Amino acid sequence: MSPDSLSRRSVLRSAAAVGLSTSLLTACVTGGRDSAETPASRGTKDANNPFGVENGRPLEVVAFKGGYGDDYVKNAEKLFNSRYARSTIDHKGLQKVGDTLRPRFVANTPPDVVDNTGDGRLDISTLVSSRQLTDLAELLDAPSWDDPTVKVRDTLLPGVVDDGSFGGTCLCLNYVYTAYGFWYSKSLFDQRGWAYPSTWDGMVSLSEEIKKAGISPWTYQGKYPEYVSEPLLTMAGKTGGPALLKAIDNLEPNAWRTEAMTNAAEAFAELAGKGFIMPGSEALSHTEAQAAWCQGKAAFIPCGSWLESEQKGITPDGFEMAMGVVPPRTSSDKIKATGLEASSSESFIVPAKGKNPAGGLELLRMLFSKGVAKSFAQSAGTLPSVAGSADGIRMSSALASVTAAVKAAGPDLVVYRHRIWYAALAKATDDAVGELINGRITAKEWADRIQKAADAIAKDSSVKKYTRQ
Repeated sequence: MSPDSLSRRSVLRSAAAVGLSTSLLTACVTGGRDSAETPASRGTKDANNPFGVENGRPLEVVAFKGGYGDDYVKNAEKLFNSRYARSTIDHKGLQKVGDTLRPRFVANTPPDVVDNTGDGRLDISTLVSSRQLTDLAELLDAPSWDDPTVKVRDTLLPGVVDDGSFGGTCLCLNYVYTAYGFWYSKSLFDQRGWAYPSTWDGMVSLSEEIKKAGISPWTYQGKYPEYVSEPLLTMAGKTGGPALLKAIDNLEPNAWRTEAMTNAAEAFAELAGKGFIMPGSEALSHTEAQAAWCQGKAAFIPCGSWLESEQKGITPDGFEMAMGVVPPRTSSDKIKATGLEASSSESFIVPAKGKNPAGGLELLRMLFSKGVAKSFAQSAGTLPSVAGSADGIRMSSALASVTAAVKAAGPDLVVYRHRIWYAALAKATDDAVGELINGRITAKEWADRIQKAADAIAKDSSVKKYTRQ
């Protein structure tokens, strides 16, 4: 199973959409619910019904039916019907969510809940600017489904609320938690007596050993250099810490030329310089590079935690894929060695002009319950955004390694926002990384190229700017 929705390319397209406003929706959509307009009616609120859901009011749900399917959403709907038996649920599982729903948002007749995911998703930045989305603070501060003494926001993994926030307001809630790192075969490493390195110097030494064993130490998804951009920026972020993340995201002058950035670029250029990258990798798609890795032609590949799902049917029995975090470049990094890049995706929204916003919030409260999330983890083989939802289930080596990495990192995450905010800067970074990893430019030239792109965006008054606090 290799759905585009699970590929890094799709994730980045989703991120880039936040910085764009080019869809039909941009031109035609009107503002959100006016403050003078009478909101959709609600019933009586109580401890068991924190949003005042009216039992009997219909609920319309549109879910993206991609690589994860939509059964997990239906599981939440069954829970909803167990409490609100008189409410009918109109469920639609779609591939092209935006194509179907864009006219309905324009007509101010959206569904009550939308899983806004996939290549045909709605432009989230346009929905935000046109006030088409419900503020989810009420949901986040409501009692969780599993424990009324714990708020929904306190059941979520680090960064999930921030990932769905715009200008400090949470407007979407993401269901899948994705970690990024370097992947390897645990069985191969055990067989060879290799241990995953805890430092970058150790990674270089191990790569030398792997090369001597007749195996290419590295391959990567050459046609999509963003797969390398992620760990490179993670390494730099661990070295420079929160101050660097803020400087990069806020388009500060010379942020890309800092020592943390150029040192990280030099580290990844070294992979090519020492002949560690499998010949021909530059021409490979993500599926081709990952297939070569599964065939044992290379020991490491950079990727996100969707890799196991994407490689089903291709990975040999006994391969035991596992993910390791990006090792620190220096002994004085400002983010601890176990820190990693992790973020959430699979975005759920409650349209402001839906007919049953209370029901929409309640469905999300149930969707983000531990029981529904645990069932999703078991069926999808990936980590949901609900803390502890994978505890106690039988996990593959891949999911076990991701879960362990997330727990070890805790709040020490490397998360950039500029890739979401400024699509042109993300492209400039990826293009430069492609040149760097293939030895065509130096680390200094890499930094200069991206800094020039960042400066151009900073000076362009037509580009909406965001500020990271």
